[in-house]
Amino acid sequence: MLKTGKKILIVDDEKPMVRALELKLGHAGFGVKSVFDGEEAMAELSKNKYDLILLDLIMPKKDGFVVLQEMKEKMIGTPVIALTNLGQKEDVKRAMEAGAKGYTIKSNTTLLEIVNQVRKALGL
Repeated sequence: MLKTGKKILIVDDEKPMVRALELKLGHAGFGVKSVFDGEEAMAELSKNKYDLILLDLIMPKKDGFVVLQEMKEKMIGTPVIALTNLGQKEDVKRAMEAGAKGYTIKSNTTLLEIVNQVRKALGL
């Protein structure tokens, strides 16, 4: 598979899901880095640049909503797709208002659909 040159940061505490995403996105040609909570995400974003972030909303230490807020405060403009099992309209609205560019419910979405959403978000 051709390398896209695009780097994706996965932020999710569900390790089996993270591993599956790493494999699928890596096979699709993306560079992938994974962290498992919001504190790790902010530390990683302070050191490295990414083209897109896949962000779970419910995690230990700092949840995804806090990460979105801190990204806004620190003017980190990396596009974010919320990747969560929260499906209530209020959660979608809250994430989008906090800066997420997309919202995907993990339990309703295949890995291939997530890869396609990543491609679309990156204009590929």
